[in-house]
Amino acid sequence: MSRSCRLSLPLLTRGSAFALLCLLLGTIEIGALNLTLNNSHNATCLHAHWQMNFTIKYETLNHGLKNVTIQVPSNASYSGSHCDTGDNVSQIKVQFGSSFFWNVNFTRQNSVYFIDTICFSYDTSDNDTFPDAKVKGKVSTTFEVDTVAIPLDELFRCHSVVTVTEENVTHNYWDVFVQAFIQNDTISTKEYVCDKDVSTESTTALTTVPITTSKPIPEERPHPGTYSVQNGTAICLLATMGLQLNITKDKVTSLLNISPNTTNFDGVCLKESAMLWLNDSNNYLEFLFAMKNGNRFYLKGVNVSLTFVNGSDFVAANNSLNYWDAPIGSSYMCNKEEAIAISDAFQINTFDLRVQPFDVVEGKYSTAQECSLDDGSILIPVIVGAGLAGLILIIVVAYLIGRRKSYAGYQTL
Repeated sequence: MSRSCRLSLPLLTRGSAFALLCLLLGTIEIGALNLTLNNSHNATCLHAHWQMNFTIKYETLNHGLKNVTIQVPSNASYSGSHCDTGDNVSQIKVQFGSSFFWNVNFTRQNSVYFIDTICFSYDTSDNDTFPDAKVKGKVSTTFEVDTVAIPLDELFRCHSVVTVTEENVTHNYWDVFVQAFIQNDTISTKEYVCDKDVSTESTTALTTVPITTSKPIPEERPHPGTYSVQNGTAICLLATMGLQLNITKDKVTSLLNISPNTTNFDGVCLKESAMLWLNDSNNYLEFLFAMKNGNRFYLKGVNVSLTFVNGSDFVAANNSLNYWDAPIGSSYMCNKEEAIAISDAFQINTFDLRVQPFDVVEGKYSTAQECSLDDGSILIPVIVGAGLAGLILIIVVAYLIGRRKSYAGYQTL
């Protein structure tokens, strides 16, 4: 069985083209795909990273419909990928398992590059993935994207989560980074931002989102895990924290502790932003850090994807946060429980937190800025000041009363 889907985009606007571009880049990956290619001169010529998962709906032998969620393993093959071969064409090829294939073609024209075509195929003859498929055979789709022009010296970036259903496949994608024709052996720090990120970043930062459900029975305090991200051989991000997820779905609130013993971690460090990704077999959690005014950092965004919450999937994202603010070159620390509100249905409770997403020296935390919940030194001057103010007030009142009594002893002659 073979089925193809071809879509031409000559009339799309820049915004809609970008939306489709981001959708297409999301059709392959659930974990972190990081690929950097070199040319024949051993110079870096292509860099790509993205996060995604997708669910395939197929017909079963009893004529019912069934969903299967596909994950890309860490041992996926990129054989056949190439870049900068002299014909202004680059390509990424990915094979995972024996039944899933994905490739993307990039083309270059003068000072810009395009994502030309993206193909994805799977085989329902794979009995491990599709054991009860009614029809066995290959299913393939091909998309054409040739109207999105990205400057050669810029890295295309799209943090935002997008969920789209295309035929029998539902795509969730986020954190797309692509630079297909790298100049001077250097990945660009200048970002070409997708429209969805632009609209998100222009909104007012969220400070508090109340959760209006009954309080769940709390689990035990989560054990803290220590996570790090490397840039080359050097650690560029450090984080230590216990994590508890508070999810409300169908008016039922659940608490889920993240176990550091079963959690994989990765991330990326850029010039003015950094990300930490945590994932296990069912859950994915992303923290996005950004610079503020060039001299401070803060938690800007959180994206989460949970495979099984009350029997179904759960996705939440907010890239307009403003938490964990501290100077660049220092770390942020909060030992007490701190709640990070992501949406009206999701918040993260952190315990024993310490993070440093920039300027990590020799893989160690720098001096910490403590959160207000921890900083007992703030209370001491407040208490002392209140006591002194009260004492001064008593002395002034006593003095005024004494003066009134003294004046009462004298009479006019």
